[in-house]
Amino acid sequence: MTFWINARNALVVAVVSLFCSQAMAGVVITGTRIVYPAGQKEVSVKLNNNGSLPALVQSWIDTGDAKADPTNSKAPFMLSPPVSRIDPGKGQTLRLMFLGADLPTSKESVFWLNVLEIPPKAQGGGDANVLQMAFRSRIKIFYRPAQLPGKSLDAPAQLQWSVVKVGSGFALRARNSSPYYVSTVGVALVAGATRYPSEDGMVAPGESHDYPLPTLRSEPGSAQVEFEAINDYGALVKHNASLAR
Repeated sequence: MTFWINARNALVVAVVSLFCSQAMAGVVITGTRIVYPAGQKEVSVKLNNNGSLPALVQSWIDTGDAKADPTNSKAPFMLSPPVSRIDPGKGQTLRLMFLGADLPTSKESVFWLNVLEIPPKAQGGGDANVLQMAFRSRIKIFYRPAQLPGKSLDAPAQLQWSVVKVGSGFALRARNSSPYYVSTVGVALVAGATRYPSEDGMVAPGESHDYPLPTLRSEPGSAQVEFEAINDYGALVKHNASLAR
């Protein structure tokens, strides 16, 4: 059964994106990322309802378009069950299965798991002005081909960093020569006692990613790059790197 759950309020998804920092979903995904090794029959994903009310949950996978829904997703995976009810204090295990596709064998591919939680209908009935909020969680799925060279744990340290001119400003450019995706947080250029913060990001295998440096006004002399990389288990690992010359 595949269908798109219609939220009871037409603005529900927009409201969630605006106020997600002010409210907390009851249903949470165990872990912050999923690694799917090639050749594995399935991978389990655990959902837990930490709230005080039952919740109806729909799950699907997209290829990177956050606006995609279950009716137009083209990701080569199947989730079972796609829709479920989770009572308070209970859990639900999703079975993630790769359906086969012509994906690269020399590097990872990335997809996204979406979990949409629709709360139960508010009690009281009538025309009461009650805002129903739906919450969507979205985490990465890394499809990892067999026998990739090196280790994913070593990939962040292999990034090559440089300061580049972008428009009227500067950016840190990270070049990833490994076959693994590298997700980063807390990226900053440090020159002496001055720290130039940037934003979080992800560097794809064999590609580059630019991290804006809005407070940098001129090219630095001697400088270091500080960042934290997220490993396969969702833990943050600190790194320091020199600029490439």
